[in-house]
Amino acid sequence: MTFTHTLADPRIVAALSRMFERAEQDETTVARVLPGGFAAMSPQEHADAAAEIYMPISAAGGELLYNLVRAVRPTTVVEFGTSFGISTLYLAAAVRDNGAGRVITTELSKDKIAAARRTFAKTGLDDLITVLEGDARETLRSLDGPADFVLLDGWKDLCLPVLRLLQPRLRPGTLVVADDIDLSGLRPYLDYVRDPANGYQSVSFPVEDGMEISCRL
Repeated sequence: MTFTHTLADPRIVAALSRMFERAEQDETTVARVLPGGFAAMSPQEHADAAAEIYMPISAAGGELLYNLVRAVRPTTVVEFGTSFGISTLYLAAAVRDNGAGRVITTELSKDKIAAARRTFAKTGLDDLITVLEGDARETLRSLDGPADFVLLDGWKDLCLPVLRLLQPRLRPGTLVVADDIDLSGLRPYLDYVRDPANGYQSVSFPVEDGMEISCRL
């Protein structure tokens, strides 16, 4: 079977279509499983409560990630927040088409990890993806080597702590992308990367709820 690039692989097209379709029910699912919202929950409690909620990037956001990874050609892509693996598929597809590299992704929910791993296997990308189970602030401490491209799409209040953890492993020119810049929980992170004193050149990209693309200087 031949296709122009990995995102055109029918297995990946089918997986993304299925997950995006299910993600359209997120608002209904949130109302059913979290009528009181996420208030006063730990990260693990958040993850367990949201085990049925997809919270995906947009398709346009995924295509942007694919293009960025193709252009940057990172050896190690680090993702904070696997969820069901939609964004991970875009990242891994780009790594596959680059011909080298790996994706290390993190997730707290055991149910989501199991579902994502099944999807990675069905799409033939599982050999490129390592899923770290647990709190990213702990699991990423064992990262062996630099993080060459970073996607921050987990709980928004943890994006800045995760960035600070990874920062010693970011070489000049490394891109760090954060999703959902319209959410208030991401404000401390945005204030940090937008302050030139912290060593980033940052730009907002208008796709869905917005992405912040920051270059480590």
